Amino acid sequence: MLEISKVKVGNKIEYKKDIYEVIKTVFSKMGRQSAVLRAKMKNLKTGNVNEFTFRDADKLKEAELTKENAQFLYRENDNYHFMDLNSYEQFTLEKEVLGETTNFLIEEIQVKILYHNKTPINIELPIKMEFKVTEAPPATKGNTVDGGTKKIKIETGYELDVPLFIKEGDKIKINTQDGAYVERV
Repeated sequence: MLEISKVKVGNKIEYKKDIYEVIKTVFSKMGRQSAVLRAKMKNLKTGNVNEFTFRDADKLKEAELTKENAQFLYRENDNYHFMDLNSYEQFTLEKEVLGETTNFLIEEIQVKILYHNKTPINIELPIKMEFKVTEAPPATKGNTVDGGTKKIKIETGYELDVPLFIKEGDKIKINTQDGAYVERV
């Protein structure tokens, strides 16, 4: 059991019969009042994001999750198909559950599957991944009004801001946690 002062971003919590990942926390303690934790948490089974308030006396149960290596096979409408690399079992997760991680799924990429009670509930991507730039407008000389960046599109269809020197066909590294450009490869 976790005390509210020990809850950190990234913790997986079992709360109200669901599994949540802590996205943001604000801990406050004012004078003689009891401590309060306001937490924004993502439901790992449905993908919904909710805010909860916990009091000093509340204890939170850390979720018992196991991670296994898996491979992303293909997408069919809003269903994403994976294969567990240990048991070779195939399973499907919906786009609603996966959320923003679908922006970075390329066929045959290896991911970590989160299991709760032997049921796959979500995935974890590598923090930094490489992608090929498929669309990039040419850089205009002197175009630094917006900080010297331009919008490009990568092979998954995801759009992001990158420095002006990035061209179509380049390989770039992206942080999958915030979707930001890291470096050219």
